[in-house]
Order: sequence, then C-alpha cells, then structure tokens
Amino acid sequence: MSAMNKQILLKSRPVGEPTADNFDLVETPVPTPGPNQFRVKVIYMSLDPYMRGRMGAEKTYAANAEVGEPMVGGGVGVVEESNNDQFKTGDYVMCGTGWQSYCLSDGTGVMKLDPNQAPISTGVGVLGMPGLTAYYGLLEIGKPKAGETVVVAAASGAVGGVVGQIARIKGCRAIGIAGSPDKCAFVVDELGFDACLNYKDADFPEQLAKACPDGIDVYFENVGGKVFEAVLPLLNDDSRVPLCGLISQYNMTELPQGTNMLPALTRAMLTHRILIQGFIISFHFHHLPAFLKDVSGWIRSGELKYREDIVEGIENAPEAFMGLLKGKNFGKLLVRVADDPTRN
Repeated sequence: MSAMNKQILLKSRPVGEPTADNFDLVETPVPTPGPNQFRVKVIYMSLDPYMRGRMGAEKTYAANAEVGEPMVGGGVGVVEESNNDQFKTGDYVMCGTGWQSYCLSDGTGVMKLDPNQAPISTGVGVLGMPGLTAYYGLLEIGKPKAGETVVVAAASGAVGGVVGQIARIKGCRAIGIAGSPDKCAFVVDELGFDACLNYKDADFPEQLAKACPDGIDVYFENVGGKVFEAVLPLLNDDSRVPLCGLISQYNMTELPQGTNMLPALTRAMLTHRILIQGFIISFHFHHLPAFLKDVSGWIRSGELKYREDIVEGIENAPEAFMGLLKGKNFGKLLVRVADDPTRN
C-alpha cells in the first residue's frame, strides 16, 4: 500500500499542562491484519479530558499510555481488510483506535455503526461514551425528579449538554455553567436550558444563587475548583452529586493553596445528607441498550440536540487536546483523520 499510518506518540509524560514536546508525529507502515483480525481506517478520532490522566505514570482505573506508543483513545472508522467473520470490509465501527490513521482489532469492545441511523461521528459523541456518561450519571446517580433544579458544569460540552437536556425531558429546571457568553447563549438558545451562567464573571456565585432560588437538587460535576465552591452552599437536603470529572484539576502538580474546603464539604454532606458519588462509565456499559434506545429516540424527536467541534488532520490533535483542557472546544471535540464518505 502507498499510504502510511500517521501516529501521534506519547513522547514524554507531562508535568503540569501538556505541551507540544510531549507528542511526536511519526509515519509507520499500514498494519496488516493477522488471524481473526481486521484493519480499520480511522475517520474520526475522539479527544476527551480523561486522556490527560492516561498520560501520567500514576496508577488509575485503566492502563496508561506508554511512552513511545500511540496515545490512547477511541474513534470511528471503516473496515478495510478483514480476517474476522464478524466484521466485513465496508463495515463502519467504533473502537479503541488510538491516535493513528489505521488500527488493528480482533473485535473486542468494537461496536458496529449504521450510517443510515445517525452520523457515524456520533459513535464517539452523543451516541457514544460521552452520551452514555451523561445518561447514566444523571439518571442512575442524580435520579432527577420533576420540578427539581439540576445544575450542570461544562454545560456546552459533550457530556454536560446532554445532561441538561435529559433533565429538561424529565421535567426539571436545568441551569448550565459554561466559560463564555457565546457558550452560555448556545446552552440556552439551542439546547433549551432554563439559564446558563459564565463562571468567569466576578459575581458568578451571586448569579448562581439567584438562578437557583430553591437551591440545587442535582449537581452534575465536570469541573471542580471554584465552580464547586459556588455550588456547595446551595445544595439542598438529600441532594445528589454525580462526580464525573474534575477538569480544573487535571494539570495540577500540587494541592491548591488557600482555604481548606474539606471541613465545609464534609459538614454539608452530613447535615444536608448530600450524596456525592464518583463513577467511571466503562464499568457501566450494560446500560448501553437502554441508552441507545432512549437517546436516539430523543434525537429523532428533536428533544435532544448536539454540537460537534471538528478539527481537520491528525497532526493537529495535540494542539486541539491541549485546548480542550483549557475549555477552548465548543461541543464534542473530534479530529477528522480521513474523509467521511457517509456525509454529503
């Protein structure tokens, strides 16, 4: 084959914020599938905040990226060559592709996609891991009830945008938190939240209190830091906090300076009977069938919308990823690695 496999390798482990020096773009021969394997040509590559944790050496819930190997991650693509009876040439699939333009698989953890049902890019977005994260975290941990107030951090993102819309579908007030006026406008005008506040405003805590006059019943946590500090005094008795992410802390090299909030947090948890539950969605994939049925139905009915932020070219993945950790993306962040023949 004349084509080459472009790969973004983890060149070194970052200290604090990742830099371009932590990545390396190389070209290797396109891999040939062995027995029971198939080769996928990657079309879209997903960029997600969890990848920052995989770049470190610390033990986490999943295997870290190895120095000198392609960065870990999921993507969608088309089967080009197959020695596996379950996957044939031309099948569109979602799988763990890594940051590269071609990958091999034996079918483990691979999901087929139907481009006639939804754009294949949604396989790593609203109908993939981010969407399932929102669905499970809100409904199984947050357990929203009609009339309650649900507050969502990173509300314009791939997870937060879905959380708030499901909250509205369930009859709740949805209050979003985002990082710019245009993101807040999108959350309200396009996604249908009741309000959205810019956490960068100096009077953000006062704005949040005004937007939640009856307190907060469910807070979907994606950010941490100053955002959570503003939320904590507003949490109601028996409130629930699905702890999905802490993007404000991922690049920290030491504990933040300032007031120790732990005593205030634990006292509030005790006196207000607050449930804070962390979760990792890879442990809850058995909810996938119900999720796909519900969310795909809400998309078809127009009750749930989504936005994609597509970057062109695998060589631009490191810069896009570094921007993601600073909130520069607007919607689900994808890298288009190759042309998408399913889009007109």
